[in-house]
Amino acid sequence: MKALVLAAGRGTRMRAAADDATLAAEQAAAADAGHKAMMPLGGRPFLDHVLHSLADAGINDIGLVFSPAHDDARAYGRALPRSRIRLTLLVQPEPRGTADAVLAGEAWAAGEPFIVLNGDNLYPVDVLARLRETAGPAVPGFRRDALALPLERVGAFALIEADARGCLTRIVEKPGAAAVEAAGPDALVSMNLWRFDARIFEACRDVPLSERGEQELPQAVGLAAARGECVEVIPVRGEVLDLSSRSDIPGVERRLENAAVRL
Repeated sequence: MKALVLAAGRGTRMRAAADDATLAAEQAAAADAGHKAMMPLGGRPFLDHVLHSLADAGINDIGLVFSPAHDDARAYGRALPRSRIRLTLLVQPEPRGTADAVLAGEAWAAGEPFIVLNGDNLYPVDVLARLRETAGPAVPGFRRDALALPLERVGAFALIEADARGCLTRIVEKPGAAAVEAAGPDALVSMNLWRFDARIFEACRDVPLSERGEQELPQAVGLAAARGECVEVIPVRGEVLDLSSRSDIPGVERRLENAAVRL
């Protein structure tokens, strides 16, 4: 099974100052560069934990999408010792959004189904494995109460809804804390973890630019659904470690302090 890890973003929130974050010098340097996937935590970049979780889930053919500015990350990927995974380093030439980043993996996917995930999130292994075993396009819907995140944080992600068949019908991005609270503890949240087949590439090419001037993956998925593709919503429970800003770093580092990594 293939997985495409998106790690080419600008890291705008990570570059922003945070008064409540005390960072080591190398962490501050990574934050200044906005490269969240390469954030050093306990002597290893966060990316290593992401790759380890994929391998544990039985997903071993991995494409890493970086920006042209991430020379250090590409050098790290080329030199990384590994026995459980195969890495392909891919480049998104310009930061044109997450749908455009997925297009950077079209040739690598070679018509096969694949999983897409953020390089700054660590997802539960059992959820990754369930996606691997799913038959078609799908998105895990994380129950709001099981994410163990404040409403304000959940409000920065996306609420999703499905029809009676379990097919995705609606994506509400960045709904805000009030809407998340009103949706209730059973509300399903998308954490930008997906399973796709080759049909997604057409939607990624066709999706209009967002208000930010980018081609966004959730809008591309919505376009695919509007064209009749069933993207199965899989209700799941579990926590997702989110490394979006400087203030996230100490807590994520504590959670991963004794985590083993085998690639």
